[in-house]
Amino acid sequence: MHITVLGASRFGVATVRQLVEDGHEVVLIDIDESRLDDLSDGLDCAMICGDGTLPSTLRDAYGDGSDALVALTNEDDVNILSTVVGRSIGFDRVIPQIVRPELVSVADELGLDDVITPHESLARSIVKGLTQHSEMETDLALHRELRITNHTVTEALDGTLIKDLDLPDQARPVAHSGSDCETFADPDVKLAEGDRVLFVVAADQTKALNTLFEES
Repeated sequence: MHITVLGASRFGVATVRQLVEDGHEVVLIDIDESRLDDLSDGLDCAMICGDGTLPSTLRDAYGDGSDALVALTNEDDVNILSTVVGRSIGFDRVIPQIVRPELVSVADELGLDDVITPHESLARSIVKGLTQHSEMETDLALHRELRITNHTVTEALDGTLIKDLDLPDQARPVAHSGSDCETFADPDVKLAEGDRVLFVVAADQTKALNTLFEES
């Protein structure tokens, strides 16, 4: 397939890498030339520096035909506008990423049937894993920079509030599984020995997070 990805965000770059590894032809668009320069040695794809909401930029990426345009910038409005323009140019499929839930209805009104909602999708996956399985993978890669890790609360942390945990800077508690309930990891949740807490953590800080739970 010939696929155009708009946005050299972490999510965008991870998507490009996966597509290339699977043998697809990819064009990456980003407005930041220095960002593309930094990525040029590590990504085996065509790159275009330009405004992805402009027809001229998207026509360059479209070339003789493209199967899909996936908009993965960090700006919802850019993603929506670019896919609307891309559809008018002729992309067979357009897929915007939308983070703000209130804009999903806008996408529906515009006839954008394929929408990526990463936060809601990840939350559903986490809750499903917590409620249907007693054990989860302790180190799941979201992409090259982030991991999902699962930790058991030790006796030393019994009674500690999540907000009082001495966490690494780039670690975020996401979900909490206790003896009788599964919830999102709100700051005021009190931990009990044997509970499990799911984190999203930068790959280079997983060791520090592991140490917190091993030594406590």
